[in-house]
Amino acid sequence: MKSIYDLPTPAFLADVDVMVENIKEMAKLCEQHGKELWPMVKTHKSVAIAKLQHEHGAKGFLVGTICEAERLVENGFEKIMLAYPLANPRNIERVISLAKKAQIILCFDNCDSAEMVNKLSKGTILEYLVKIDSGLHRFGVPPYESANLVDRLHRFRNFFFRGIATHPGHAYTKRDIEELKEVAKQECRSMADARENLQASGYEPQTVATGCTPTVRFILSCTDVNTLRPGNYVFYDATQVALGVVSVERCALTVLGTILSHPCEDLYIIDVGSKSLGLDKGAHGVALMNSYGIVKDHPELVVESLSEEVGKIRTVGKSSLKIGDKVQIIPNHACSCVNMTSFLIAHSKDLVQGLISVDARGSFELI
Repeated sequence: MKSIYDLPTPAFLADVDVMVENIKEMAKLCEQHGKELWPMVKTHKSVAIAKLQHEHGAKGFLVGTICEAERLVENGFEKIMLAYPLANPRNIERVISLAKKAQIILCFDNCDSAEMVNKLSKGTILEYLVKIDSGLHRFGVPPYESANLVDRLHRFRNFFFRGIATHPGHAYTKRDIEELKEVAKQECRSMADARENLQASGYEPQTVATGCTPTVRFILSCTDVNTLRPGNYVFYDATQVALGVVSVERCALTVLGTILSHPCEDLYIIDVGSKSLGLDKGAHGVALMNSYGIVKDHPELVVESLSEEVGKIRTVGKSSLKIGDKVQIIPNHACSCVNMTSFLIAHSKDLVQGLISVDARGSFELI
């Protein structure tokens, strides 16, 4: 077998041993705590990885795009949740088509988008979740408005109320485990309040879903939640390390690069730029890191800046690297990193095992 260090660069790598262990661990945690696992596909956008998640206990999948949903349904997956409301007629038509082949669960936080879906549903019965705002203030209604929205959606006879969902993405504005625990408490409390509000009006949510990798371990004990939808856990990344969620050893995704130049003692130039790593230093306007990635096995190196195809790596102390050497960089944000490639190179103990297609990135037919 070929070593990863014999590959052309930049190369997007997935350590399959670490990745599978991450997948197994999350499935086991959900099983132990009586939660259904519906992973968010936007992290990996790969049918092959979705199959691994399904083999290890995933009951269904959460998708961020219609393309992701289409690829999953084409490959035999039958339980799909949409993360966001619909408002584009063409996207609605695509979802209606999918709903004739699989269980597609929509989400709403307003009546206008629901009315658009209803007009195009052509009698197709559609399940939906009400989106709850648990603190991110992006999508969702306040918990005390959950029953009110279901009341207003009740006039659409093609819709079947299934439950509630939230995404505590503001966890990514925090800086340590203690702050993440507070977000998890808020997350649990919001879903409990929304559920009570619904029950008081005669609605019993079958699904109470939440999901965010940084808080998922702290929400496992929340008895009001029965469905978890994390995504990033399949790879983890430098953001999760910075938050204290995992150690570097749990990060399965890296970008391999070659040192191209050494213009001065404390500076290296590498053939990995923003088109490989992205420009994230933290989500929602919060900078958690002072680097554009973690250089594995080289704590003395900081990815200081990125052009499109190359990056500057600054040394803090001494380094033995020389021109031609290859290093692996853990991206700050695995989800956006994967979206920049059509395939990942699977490896085990630095030996190439094959390719993992990133085949749900996006495509559609013009009509």
